[in-house]
Amino acid sequence: MERPGRLLLLSELCVRNVAYDVSLSRSLLAWKRRASSPVYRPFRPSVNRLVPVSEIISVREEQRMNGSDRKDDSSWKKIKGGDGSDCRQAFTVLYVERCRQHHWRCAEVTFTCPDGVLCQNWVRRIREQLASISTRPRNLLVYINPYGGKRQGKRIYEQKVAPLFAQAGISTHVIVTDYANHARDHLKTDAELSKVDGVVCVGGDGMFSEIIHGLVWRTQIDNGVDPNCPEEDLSPCSLRIGIIPAGSTDCICFATIGTNDPVTSALHIIVGDSQPMDVCSVHHHNMFLRYSVSLLGYGFYGDMLTDSERKRWMGPARYDISGLKMFLTHHYYEGTVSYLPARGIIGTPRDAGKCRYGCAVCQHNGQIQSERAEKYKTNQDSECADDGEWRTIRGKFLAINAASMSCACPRSPKGLSPAAHLADGTTDLILVRKCSRFNFLRHLLRHINKDDQFDLAFVEVHRVVRFRFTPRYCQSDSDLELDLLENGKRQIFGHICRDHPACGCTRTNSSWNCDGEILTHTAIDVRVHCRLIKLFARGIEEPQVFADLGNPCVI
Repeated sequence: MERPGRLLLLSELCVRNVAYDVSLSRSLLAWKRRASSPVYRPFRPSVNRLVPVSEIISVREEQRMNGSDRKDDSSWKKIKGGDGSDCRQAFTVLYVERCRQHHWRCAEVTFTCPDGVLCQNWVRRIREQLASISTRPRNLLVYINPYGGKRQGKRIYEQKVAPLFAQAGISTHVIVTDYANHARDHLKTDAELSKVDGVVCVGGDGMFSEIIHGLVWRTQIDNGVDPNCPEEDLSPCSLRIGIIPAGSTDCICFATIGTNDPVTSALHIIVGDSQPMDVCSVHHHNMFLRYSVSLLGYGFYGDMLTDSERKRWMGPARYDISGLKMFLTHHYYEGTVSYLPARGIIGTPRDAGKCRYGCAVCQHNGQIQSERAEKYKTNQDSECADDGEWRTIRGKFLAINAASMSCACPRSPKGLSPAAHLADGTTDLILVRKCSRFNFLRHLLRHINKDDQFDLAFVEVHRVVRFRFTPRYCQSDSDLELDLLENGKRQIFGHICRDHPACGCTRTNSSWNCDGEILTHTAIDVRVHCRLIKLFARGIEEPQVFADLGNPCVI
């Protein structure tokens, strides 16, 4: 129990006819069974529960049926006595309870009060503390993708999420999308963002990407920033984004809270968690292409996405089929990678430590990036933030990947870069050079086992703040930059060979996989923008973070 000087309320209340000392402070609700309880249970351990006020979902006032009308299941109803006077009253507190594998659930406890005045006082005080939490959302704009994943988005929201929002007193404006990029277009032009505290997407990573593009683009236009200029410092978004997973992979949700459970995600939104996240802008010369928050993949992952798009009728299984096909095809691509290494940061891509709740690496590196950006804003004599030393690598690559987070998911619990961080202003550039199928398989298998996937001679990884890629051979069409081909025969038949690789020619270009979308250009310029957006999340909690909640000293 807390020191009396810090308490708002302290009363003797009952839970299931057992007496408890219940206390409320500005930060904690606690209840402990009294030693003098008239109900003796020698084999039940002493109960001492502590719940942070920030993790209380709601409180409601109730009344218990007494006399001959009492039910055996201890149910509670709002009733009056026969003479119109209040019966013995109670109130129920709904709160977050942690389960295994980072799952949260909505638990509840009902406290019986000796009189109605005391009950109302407890309800009023708890509601006052909840109302004082400014980080909690009151109004949300919700977009539902009814077609993503297994087409369960609408059902998941209505059955699992909407009741929780209602209990927490959150007002919602729900839009069910009718076509691809519906949410993006609505956010860009029509959404009244000043009336909401956050935007929630119900769907997979593709739906989240739509929200990102609409919200970030709208923010830049409102602040007079040109999104087409790769040298511009983008303005951070003020609204937080919530993700209710209902897609095929839900990689971003898995990497930010540790599970793809819709109820867990909804509870993170309700308690008002906030997790900053880096965003990469992708440009082709001075033309904006897309934003990326998880994976940019060229070669293996680009080819796999391109092939899987032709098999959408297969559902999520298409990724396994396309992945096997691309592995057997074993294409490699020639090109030049230039990158700007991150300077003055802590941590490397091969660290054993991972990005978790309260990550020290994100806090330290994020502060460095913010100070550096502010320095270049105020110092007009500086050229730009990219005044470091660029490094260049040329070669033949099976895969070029840029991971702004671990990219972990149920299929790959470690992810592409296990030590990548959510908000440190960097991305991990992974280069897989041409090698045998057997060696490439070794690299892929290390995504799911405990071996260091970068401890291979043909794999190198760099933590960077910006990189560029130029293919050796560029497609000769109006959308992609032109390059001179080596000889007249390749110039005449190159396009045919690329479309029909059965002739034995090596395919000259791959495609970029940008968070599950195919880019229309191969030569790109990628820049990391530190903490551009915020999610209704807190990062993955380690077990000891919440295992000690039973100890008052850690609260």
